[in-house]
Amino acid sequence: MKKKILYSITMAAILGLSSCASFLEENPKDQMPENEAYKNPQMIYLNTVANLYTMIGGDGGGKGLAGTDRGLYDLNTFTADEAILPTRGGDWDDGGLWRNLFTHNWGENNDLIIATWDYLYGFIVQCNQSIDKLESLKEADPSNPYYEVYQSEVRALRAMYYFYLLDMYARVPIVESSLTQMKDVKQATRTEVFNFVKKELEESIPLLEDEKSADPGEYYGRMTKAAAYFLMAKLALNAEVYTDDDWTDNVRPDGKNIKFKVGDTEMNCWEAVVAYSDLITNSGYALNQGTDGFLSNFAVNNEGSQENIFVIPMDPSLYKARNMYLVRSRHYDVGKAYGFGNGGWNGSSATIEAMNAFGYGTANPDPRLDLTYYTGKVKGPDGKYVILSETGEELEYLPMAVKLMFDKSDTSMKMAGARMYKYEADATATEDGQCPHNDWVLFRYADVLLMRAEALIRDGKSGQADLDQVRNRVGAPQVTATLDNILKERLLELAWEGWRRQDLIRFKKFNDAITDRPKTEAYLQVFPIHTNTLAVNANLSQNPGYKK
Repeated sequence: MKKKILYSITMAAILGLSSCASFLEENPKDQMPENEAYKNPQMIYLNTVANLYTMIGGDGGGKGLAGTDRGLYDLNTFTADEAILPTRGGDWDDGGLWRNLFTHNWGENNDLIIATWDYLYGFIVQCNQSIDKLESLKEADPSNPYYEVYQSEVRALRAMYYFYLLDMYARVPIVESSLTQMKDVKQATRTEVFNFVKKELEESIPLLEDEKSADPGEYYGRMTKAAAYFLMAKLALNAEVYTDDDWTDNVRPDGKNIKFKVGDTEMNCWEAVVAYSDLITNSGYALNQGTDGFLSNFAVNNEGSQENIFVIPMDPSLYKARNMYLVRSRHYDVGKAYGFGNGGWNGSSATIEAMNAFGYGTANPDPRLDLTYYTGKVKGPDGKYVILSETGEELEYLPMAVKLMFDKSDTSMKMAGARMYKYEADATATEDGQCPHNDWVLFRYADVLLMRAEALIRDGKSGQADLDQVRNRVGAPQVTATLDNILKERLLELAWEGWRRQDLIRFKKFNDAITDRPKTEAYLQVFPIHTNTLAVNANLSQNPGYKK
């Protein structure tokens, strides 16, 4: 049985602080007397740190780092070349929402863009409240060692959320206190946000725990050293992008001139990726071997995987978090075959570009094709092929028939597209399949190996050994470790994991990843600040390229 995050998530909800209408607005709903909430180290941790973890997963649209729809994950997935949510006749039209994401025509009033901004800043507001409370407790009792340790964990969590803001919106306000007034908010440059995230992680890491966050137990689901190392490696890997304050001119800083300090050693950003990756390796993380090992990272009972570094704990009876992605991808009758009353949603699928990368239809497809996608006929939990309720025939997905928009007369409309397979289907999931037991994997070790391989190549060295590790695990033949092959490998290994948009931008491929997509202007590498957000704060200005 999975252990709850530290103490009691149910108790954390007692003092839960509400999210905000605007990104600095507070509306606390405290129900516990303060002398009870902070009477001992356990209660202090519960009500300043543990309550934050309930927000990393989500139970509705726009909430959570992953698992729900219409938020951060969808912005990073359906704007790239790996996945598509077609309009299937009258289904999934939603006013052109999904088509506009795919064609990079999201505009300044997109609902997902404001939902993601509000979610990220809602979490930061609560972090600031916790940090300020811990600071006041520390001032009243300076001999207590807990407060600084707790603050470091919260600062690292806040830095993770600023990392996502940096990646998606670039120019954002850095707000470090719950006492900051809206009139005092200033919009930072992208480089300033980059330096802030870097500083916060560097200063937090020494006081974070060494234990593995994906293992059931006291540190399950928490921000530990390895998760912070992973974020530092991502920050360094994307440093040329994140220190580029004019991303519209297609000219970036040279990563060899961007300095990090790891321990007592100053190094360039590529060397820093390698150093932080080495720290993760030395912490005991490794690949689970074989194709079964690959799938074990996403199994119903995937807690304790030696490869998973940071996860969103999932348990329908313990946590208020969802994973809608399998349900969203399944055909209606596949969902019904698993006993979910409302069936599947028959939505998201792989692109033709992804199928080509995996070698679908060739004599030697990548071994991860069938570990990542349903293609062709599909069996239900009883081992029998799923039958189409409309025709009585065996259901068969058509991977190469997918396109952005189908009219109702197209006979391939409902079957088109390879569907998500990567996470094991949980027959015991609740809420029509949306609440399974599989923890959602945010950071894992295969990504670390590919980051290190890429950084070594960019620094003029060989990344062959790390690339070979990833491919050998599933029995894929050796390929030469070039940057182009690393980008392809990241799709093969990390499909459905929410990194593809970032990868394409780093490789300068976001503009031309889809062959029939109109050429994307450089300014679209960064999302706009929603017009509603601009309307409530005159200190903010729109990102370059978008309407004022």
